Amino acid sequence: MMKENVMHKISSKKIAETIAGLCVEANFKLRPDVLKQLKLSFKTETQARAKKILKSIIENAETARKEKLAICQDTGLPVVFVELGQEVQVTGDLLGNAINKGVEAGYKNGYLRNSVVSDPISRSAPKYSPAVIHIEIVKGSKLKLTVLPKGFGCENKGQVKMFNPTANIEEIKEFILQVVKNAGPDACPPFVVGVGIGGTQDYACLLAKKALLRKIKKGAWHHPDNSLSIRCLAPFLERDLLKEINKLNIGPMGLGGKTTALGVNIETFPTHIAGLPVCVNISCHATRSATIELKS
Repeated sequence: MMKENVMHKISSKKIAETIAGLCVEANFKLRPDVLKQLKLSFKTETQARAKKILKSIIENAETARKEKLAICQDTGLPVVFVELGQEVQVTGDLLGNAINKGVEAGYKNGYLRNSVVSDPISRSAPKYSPAVIHIEIVKGSKLKLTVLPKGFGCENKGQVKMFNPTANIEEIKEFILQVVKNAGPDACPPFVVGVGIGGTQDYACLLAKKALLRKIKKGAWHHPDNSLSIRCLAPFLERDLLKEINKLNIGPMGLGGKTTALGVNIETFPTHIAGLPVCVNISCHATRSATIELKS
């Protein structure tokens, strides 16, 4: 006899409580990989003014953690990534409702700025939610939740381009570099640059956003999947782009220096024979996210 799959139940209340905690953690504690790269950049930076700015950014992050304060006054539009195990059953309220209740509780209790306008045209009074939610069904009995508070000084500088399928790597590199140049000081460098290549126009943008969640490793071979040719090239492309971006002399907060980006992360996906979507999502020096896995 075939053994029936046992559903693992996780309550919507537990999900809401977890999301609330993640909202606070992400806004108060800078990710360890980002902080590490900031400290490495401080050691290698040669321009005095840039070095001073990096020191201030690092001290700001440390103060935010110790004093339980927001790293940045822009606490972002909360983006929530959900990996839902196919053996998990959410009980109680709807998953989306639970997430938004958690966001509202976390932002309110953490005294985080409410930055979400319900109507993008009339610009109604700001609220804490709704969050932007991305759900992926995966194997297993766990529920993985990630909160990425995305500030809009940097979000406003993202771009997507639909290349011809004949476009080469150099053309893609030039587009990415131009997006970073256009971001300049307005997006609060040093940046983490997320790039999505492939899929459809909208999916390339999701890939670029997801790329920001991956740990950054300066100039290292770190791409997780080498099954496609572009993925084989991705580690080299990440390394080369990081070098080229840091030659732009935009520098910390746009005042010059050799540290314009802390890292470049690229995610890829198959695409249509007639297209080649490429999206760039810029994230500021306060690249924040927090993750946890729930079990029943």
